[in-house]
Amino acid sequence: MDSKQKYTFSLFIKRLIDLAFAVVLIILTSPVMLITALLLKLESKAPVLYISRRVGANYEIFDLYKFRSMIPDADSKLAEMSDMNMYKTGKGGDVQGHDYYDEDTWLYQDGEKISETEYLKQKAEKEGAAFKKFESDPRITKLGTFIRNTSIDELPQLFNILKGNMSIVGNRPLPLYEAERLTTDYASKRFLAPAGLTGLWQVTKRGKADMTEEERIDLDVYYAENFSLWLDLKIILKTFPAVFQSEKV
Repeated sequence: MDSKQKYTFSLFIKRLIDLAFAVVLIILTSPVMLITALLLKLESKAPVLYISRRVGANYEIFDLYKFRSMIPDADSKLAEMSDMNMYKTGKGGDVQGHDYYDEDTWLYQDGEKISETEYLKQKAEKEGAAFKKFESDPRITKLGTFIRNTSIDELPQLFNILKGNMSIVGNRPLPLYEAERLTTDYASKRFLAPAGLTGLWQVTKRGKADMTEEERIDLDVYYAENFSLWLDLKIILKTFPAVFQSEKV
């Protein structure tokens, strides 16, 4: 069996594990999901589920399901909260590019020659980080804080796994406004991996205020380039303590 056949076989086994995992977890957590839905409905007349368009493996766009943990008009307030974003730009990655380009590409901006590295740096400084995550997010409700800290809000994604949009382990599917910012050859490698309920980033950087967007991209790309069932198992085992890691983001 050559490397391509081994990879295809691993993906087949991964899909079988995903299906078994999702069915068992849906059955076991159905009381929790029903109680959560009831509490959310009692808290507000807003929809119980938050449905978000996300970009997964190979740029597939799909509807991701979560229990609503924010006020109904949360998305409309993103522009007002740019200063609260936990992701900070640093060296390398999608912003500066020095770590990932052997040779720079030259562009022309306003009639002047500029390197792609410098262009991306200026663009990042102007537009901010690609990823969005906020410390002490004021849009989160009291019940939302609890279901986020316990990851109950993620349970509806078990149905995404059943549908084949997601896997147990992979890179987090990104909102469209984040995915469209990751345009370099290096950063786009993250989309070669399946979209996951949990992943390498979640078990290493979840809830840490000192995270940078380059660190997250590096972790996503590492998983995409080094996927294996053994790595998935290690991530799953590390997920259980991470689920109950308190965070205000």
